[in-house]
Amino acid sequence: MSYQTVNPYTNETVATFPDATKEEVDAAIAAAHEAFLSWRDTPFSARTAVLSTAAELLRADKRRYAELLTLEMGKVIAEAEAEVDLSADILQYYADRGESLIQTEKVPVAYAAEGEVEIVNQPLGVLLSIEPWNFPYYQVVRVAGPQLLAGNTILLKHASNVPQAAAMFDDLFTRAGLPAGAFKNLYLPHDLTEYVIDDPRVRGVALTGSEEAGSIIAAYAAKAVKKSTLELGGSDAFVVLEDADMDKTVEWAVFGRHWNAGQVCVSSKRMIVVDEVFDEFLAKYRAGVAALKTGDPMDRKTTLAPLSSQGAADKLTAQVKEAVADGAEAETLGDPVPSTGAFFQPTILTGMDSKSPSYYEEFFGPVSIVIRVKDEAEAIAVANDSPFGLGGSVFTKDTKRGEKVARKINTGMVYVNHPTMVKADIPFGGIKHSGYGHELTNLGIQEFINKKVIDIVDIDAAF
Repeated sequence: MSYQTVNPYTNETVATFPDATKEEVDAAIAAAHEAFLSWRDTPFSARTAVLSTAAELLRADKRRYAELLTLEMGKVIAEAEAEVDLSADILQYYADRGESLIQTEKVPVAYAAEGEVEIVNQPLGVLLSIEPWNFPYYQVVRVAGPQLLAGNTILLKHASNVPQAAAMFDDLFTRAGLPAGAFKNLYLPHDLTEYVIDDPRVRGVALTGSEEAGSIIAAYAAKAVKKSTLELGGSDAFVVLEDADMDKTVEWAVFGRHWNAGQVCVSSKRMIVVDEVFDEFLAKYRAGVAALKTGDPMDRKTTLAPLSSQGAADKLTAQVKEAVADGAEAETLGDPVPSTGAFFQPTILTGMDSKSPSYYEEFFGPVSIVIRVKDEAEAIAVANDSPFGLGGSVFTKDTKRGEKVARKINTGMVYVNHPTMVKADIPFGGIKHSGYGHELTNLGIQEFINKKVIDIVDIDAAF
């Protein structure tokens, strides 16, 4: 495993970083544990001050932070700036709410004549955060924000192709006033990951990544009897009913599938359209996709970025070939993409057959699966016919109808008249092969705390 910055726009290797040694890992765990012993008792006002300062630092230097995202994983600069803003919003969300998210709870006691019962929220200790490359800042802060507020400390194992973005957080939190050791980026090799999880001072692991990686990390955590959360892949349904506002729906469909070059767990990967409006939707969707502009992601005119790496583009090419071999029809759209860099020509797949393995795969890039269904009932059935259960959306002018359909789609999140979105104040999480556990809001902070029951009984009243 090699931690490298490779510019996806040029495929040029910019920088290489050595893997962490076992001695460096041991030192980081020890420092994180020592920091935890004091950080857990630090007043909430001091914790929120660190998070608020970190948010201010991100906003104050947004362009510099954004350019690094564009350099390392190819994100168009406007989306990179939006990610910096979102990351700052998440940190500020926890800074503003502070202790109110994990206040001690008094429990009504119905069967005891005496005594008082309360639930106290206490941090677990050192956590390992394993994050992917598609949102190098956002993925980190949606774990670090709530867990640092809770009093936990963090070891970060980021994706190997965004090493400089990962290192930014050591600098950011240090400048924000976080004590030494409380957050540490490690260029951790795969063969030391289980070693970290096994350490008794490490009390939990949060992973965002592929289903394969999630299965491995969950097994490590289970073997060590540690808490884990997993946010894995998705194949979000984008359900279009016959009464949808077609122009607005198509605009959202193009955006929902192609933001971040389609490299989003919750992007709109399966367009499920009822027969009555299928032809109109497909014609307008084709035009919308064809209008996307590829090119230099630093250029604000560019609307479709390269993929994160040439390897990612090659994998997507192989997936499309397999789908076509299984009977799907592939249509490429738009001007030819640049021949240099990890670009992928936008593609629409139709005629997908549920008997094909490709039908159930996640396509991580600008490939749209468009499926014709008879009616609302079949749309719901097709939406649920997936091993994934992350997000999804329903488009209809009748919002009450949209809510009823949303309740029947088996995922962790469903949006009516909007693709699955990511905001600082909306919980995030999935079911089935999309993982377990939640991030963001009060749900995220609850994942790695000990909800300790304390029963207080007057000694004289106990007899």
